[in-house]
Amino acid sequence: MDKEPAAGAAVPPLLVACALGIEKLALRSGDRGGAPAPVTVVRTGMGPAQARRAVSRVLGREPWRDAAVIASGFCAGLAPGMHPGDLIVAEETRGPDGTLACVGTGLLVKALVRTLPGRTVHTGPLTGSDHVVRGPERAALLADGAIAVDMESAATLSTAVAAGPRPVAAVRVVVDAPEHELVRIGTVRGGISAFRVLRAVLPAFSEWHRSLLLPRR
Repeated sequence: MDKEPAAGAAVPPLLVACALGIEKLALRSGDRGGAPAPVTVVRTGMGPAQARRAVSRVLGREPWRDAAVIASGFCAGLAPGMHPGDLIVAEETRGPDGTLACVGTGLLVKALVRTLPGRTVHTGPLTGSDHVVRGPERAALLADGAIAVDMESAATLSTAVAAGPRPVAAVRVVVDAPEHELVRIGTVRGGISAFRVLRAVLPAFSEWHRSLLLPRR
């Protein structure tokens, strides 16, 4: 049976890290869905190096030292048939620091399906890169088992875990996919779709966070 945290008990906050100003705008303007603890959206800047610096700096201060961390924003989908606005829930992130398992993937998927009915949710490995991935490199990453790629998630989560034990997850919205590359004219419509989806995800993040706070017995 689930129990609520004891009255007066300190509830660790939730930190949502993204790279771009447009991602932060979407996340900050969304409904927070009755978050059980403070939710902070931080813009890290583009690339793994900036993500590491920003996340390390934030988690080194109160009240975020024990925060749960979600890496979010846009990504490139790798699998044929993906569309802008599809959701990626990482089962693990892959990067130079190794492979890191995400926490509560099933909870996140269920919460996202409830929050965004009709949206396709893909689960699998999310790989990191230090550059925009195109052409043959996409196929190579897909062949290695990854379903999506971005530049910050792996660095964000590895830095978060290095700063102390905590729940971590990565949820991305596809803005670029094999049949819908950014260089094409249809990208503007795809970008608007992805923005709207990203704006709607915070209630699912809060539900994930709340579920993790419930002790089991």
